[in-house]
Amino acid sequence: MNTSVSSSTPLLKLDKVAREFPSAVKDEPLRVLRGVTMKVEVGETIAVTGPSGCGKSTLLNLIGSLDLPTSGSVTFDGRDVTLLSENELAALRNSEIGFIFQSHHLLPQCNVLENVLIPTIAHGTANKEDEDRARRLLERVG
Repeated sequence: MNTSVSSSTPLLKLDKVAREFPSAVKDEPLRVLRGVTMKVEVGETIAVTGPSGCGKSTLLNLIGSLDLPTSGSVTFDGRDVTLLSENELAALRNSEIGFIFQSHHLLPQCNVLENVLIPTIAHGTANKEDEDRARRLLERVG
């Protein structure tokens, strides 16, 4: 994370984000997200809740830069991710965005701590500091 971001700059900002998908049934697209605007500050914790099919996964995919909005902007740490190349998006996800998947995405041969450390292990950079940070993060999420 860029530690030079000023305290007035949110870590994550979505501005009028919409996401549409082609519809197999209608001539018009399926509108999953419509005009989502939100900010997440450094250190803030959020929860995305709602009934099945309301767009939670679509929103999380946009927040995690796994997908791009049909319209609007997603800014992470001062950078508009909608303007980044595929390589830049991959680097952003690799170095600055963490994902905690549901249990079916975890590696069964690894314990929870090892699953959290997989990105650092894959890069050959795992160290005591990474392990300590992973433990703190796990304490936060239970």
